[in-house]
Amino acid sequence: MSHIRVHNHENTMSIVLDRADKRNALTRSMLSELQQAFHDANMQKSARAVILSGSGPAFCAGMDLAEMLETKDQPNAYELWERDARAYRELVETMLRFPKPIVAAVNGPAVAGGAGLALASDVVVAADTATFGLPEPRRGIVAGLVAPLLHFRTGGAVAAYLLLTAKTITAAEAHRVGIFQEVVLDDQVWVRANEVATQCAASAPQALLMTKRMLNETIGHDMLTMLAAGAATSSAARTTEAAEEGLKAFLEKREPMWS
Repeated sequence: MSHIRVHNHENTMSIVLDRADKRNALTRSMLSELQQAFHDANMQKSARAVILSGSGPAFCAGMDLAEMLETKDQPNAYELWERDARAYRELVETMLRFPKPIVAAVNGPAVAGGAGLALASDVVVAADTATFGLPEPRRGIVAGLVAPLLHFRTGGAVAAYLLLTAKTITAAEAHRVGIFQEVVLDDQVWVRANEVATQCAASAPQALLMTKRMLNETIGHDMLTMLAAGAATSSAARTTEAAEEGLKAFLEKREPMWS
């Protein structure tokens, strides 16, 4: 069963995370489907910009923690965790290198890996009820792949504050520090995101491609190296006792007991 929906519009395309009952938490299969969706969007000449959104009340709750914890008991667990981190890194790199503008329509919480999807987008339009956070340390794991993106978008001080406190912030605060570019009413998120995408689509495709390359490969020239290091840190953190306790505590809806 697919949990990614794609819709074509006049000159834009929507990619929708469609696992509302799990707050659009990302499974291994969804990462693969997202890669395919961006590939298809690139091939679709009529789509000059892409809108990324989530179904239901959440944008994306990050990686599926139940799937992550279940992996622990498999004999090739570390190999699978490395593969998962690599798949997410490749998705982020695809978004950064994507030749067309990506507008995230953040309709609700964007946390952990979901926060990374917002940060990997070029522009973020969020609902006034949306939130943003990196709770990984509370789960005993590390936001290794999201950290470079957060630093790139906001700078070192904001990144350190959000990564170390694991604090979830409001849409207004995310807008203030430059994570969200626009904040609108709940029922206007997708409409406004499509308006922004349409504005982008009015420009020359080659000029947009060159602009994205300038931003992501010149200004952010160390990004790919940092993402590779982040993927290694992220997969290694999942092997620790802290990760096992943190993930269990989250799924059991209790406070973790750190040793």
